[in-house]
Amino acid sequence: MNLKLHPEHLQIINNHAESTYPEECCGIMLGYVAEDRKILITVIPTENAWNQEAVNFTVEAQSTKRRYAIAPTFMLQMQREARNSNLNIIGIYHSHPDHPAIPSECDRLYAWPEYSYVIVSVKNGKADELNSFCLDDDHQFQAETIEDINLTN
Repeated sequence: MNLKLHPEHLQIINNHAESTYPEECCGIMLGYVAEDRKILITVIPTENAWNQEAVNFTVEAQSTKRRYAIAPTFMLQMQREARNSNLNIIGIYHSHPDHPAIPSECDRLYAWPEYSYVIVSVKNGKADELNSFCLDDDHQFQAETIEDINLTN
């Protein structure tokens, strides 16, 4: 599946990633599915709630420099707001500070099959590479094509 978005969406994600560096940022993507594409309508930056959600993990795993989480209550609120706007949560974005824009094993373990996962690499405080992935039937990430909505039908 492809992900269609506006350049402004990329700018919001990149700005958020740079502003939280060296911590991971995260956010929710609202939109809809049409044919074989997910159409992004709204990007919602969120707080990285990993520290609050990671109470059962090791001290090393609790760092927001290497992990992210969106608070479940906020996720439910966004689901309601999306539904009220005739949209869906179509994905999650997050950053990888000083690491490549590819999913980690932790990303894969916590991913949901229907979502797109946009990852932006931030190197020395500057957004760099940005990629999108989705899970296949074997729960493995596959790359998605990111399309500029202004340049495609």
